[in-house]
Amino acid sequence: MAENRDKSLEDRKLKEVEHSDRRRSIVKGYEYQTDASPGADVEELVTDKKAYEQHFTNMKFYSIARASFAYRDACLLEGIEGLTVLDYCCGNGEVAVQMAHRGARLVYGIDLSPVAIENAQALAAMEGVADRCVFKVMDAEHMEFSDSSFDVVHEYGALHHLDLRSAYAELFRILKPGGKLVCTEALRHNPFIHWYRKRTPHLRTQWEYEHILGVPEIRMGKDYFGSVNIRFFHLASLAAVPFRKKSVFSRLLSLLEGIDGVLLRLPLVQRWAWVAVVVLTQPHKVGL
Repeated sequence: MAENRDKSLEDRKLKEVEHSDRRRSIVKGYEYQTDASPGADVEELVTDKKAYEQHFTNMKFYSIARASFAYRDACLLEGIEGLTVLDYCCGNGEVAVQMAHRGARLVYGIDLSPVAIENAQALAAMEGVADRCVFKVMDAEHMEFSDSSFDVVHEYGALHHLDLRSAYAELFRILKPGGKLVCTEALRHNPFIHWYRKRTPHLRTQWEYEHILGVPEIRMGKDYFGSVNIRFFHLASLAAVPFRKKSVFSRLLSLLEGIDGVLLRLPLVQRWAWVAVVVLTQPHKVGL
């Protein structure tokens, strides 16, 4: 069965599976919490600390991501009770579990990585929500779901791994007419951040590096959705990363987040942000 699946995949997808399987074998959950202040439970999810130090050096940047995470959660989780939802390219399933805890009636998670799906199933069981979570190995560009299946879809850092037109078309297709898509994506515009990506090729596939999204690609979503709302995060706050394990970190981050709140209102500065959270609603057929 696995052999047949592999034959049907394009070479780029096989490389993505290989890359993701390796990462998910090293960290089995809550990877964004593993660098700055790991607790005992999180540390147990890191299976190989030496490999972690090599393949997860970028986790230090997520220590300053609380503002984008908080905004994402507010957009994603408000009113989710009783809904049918999808964690698109779910990785280890952390957000799927979070949606289940917040009262979603049924949570699906899909990923091309079999290791990720195994981890997600184990995490849901550990968190006591396995009865409401269904995880499947599935191609995100050719999903098996019927049209208009979901009220809410979550996506985090996956669109730049995919053919964007195919992803948008599928996400549009499986959302209900009143549905909502909440995406979080790193941006390509800041030359210093992109220089770091170029210097760390082992952290991502070549396709991923070459397809980091910019604002024009995000706005392509208007071909499929009537409303595309973009909010930008993390510019000045990146300066707090070296202090993430110091006692001053929380106060420093709060100060820099306040500066970001001013800077990232400026159109000429917004594109230099590290992350954008995008809420897409009113799916329609224009452009299809």
